[in-house]
Amino acid sequence: MTSFDGFPKGCIPYLKRLAKNNERAWFNENKPRYEDFVREPALAFIEAMGPEIEKLSPHFRAIPKKIGGSLMRVYRDTRFAKDKTPYKTNIGIQFRHELGKDVHAPGFYVHIEPGNCFIGAGIWHPESKVLTRIREFIADNPNAWKQASMKRGFKKDFSFVGGTPKRPPRGFPPDHELIIDLKRKDFIACKNFDDTEILSRAFVHFVFRAFKRADPLMSYLCMAVDAQY
Repeated sequence: MTSFDGFPKGCIPYLKRLAKNNERAWFNENKPRYEDFVREPALAFIEAMGPEIEKLSPHFRAIPKKIGGSLMRVYRDTRFAKDKTPYKTNIGIQFRHELGKDVHAPGFYVHIEPGNCFIGAGIWHPESKVLTRIREFIADNPNAWKQASMKRGFKKDFSFVGGTPKRPPRGFPPDHELIIDLKRKDFIACKNFDDTEILSRAFVHFVFRAFKRADPLMSYLCMAVDAQY
């Protein structure tokens, strides 16, 4: 595997063309471009992120494998989707907790898409039992949650995303001081960045610094679901 020197300049243009030609014939004809502009540099990036992830926590994994690693599949699951286009038009990279395959543990995420690049940290769509556990942990440890979610450096770069129902969850008073957070269905925060950031080898340090700012949130969520950080 080659060292990471940034994603090629052809990466973003390739993803744009894939979005306009999202069909198997075009993808197969341009498969070498996918390898050169997307998969190989993404695997090199994951490899380079390994030591940085280790600095954050020994319990998260950077796995540079074509299948079953940190790089998410390009193929879409269209079984229950109205949109039947076969390919994802973004690069998704996840650095999962070592328990990620067994429980809904927190994770770090990098999303590369023309005009919509972002870094994520937290838990996306936790199952019902895990969601209740996080909410109860916040209700029992409100001050620590405030410190984790409102820390200056974190709040400057990140904002929470995801669904929030109108009604408060069962068992929690509607006038609770943290009711906005208790209503969340997702506990993930994102930081947007410009497409050009991916073109340099400094992208590794850029992502690491962002992950580091999300450290208090990740530590808190790991405690909430009884996972080591």
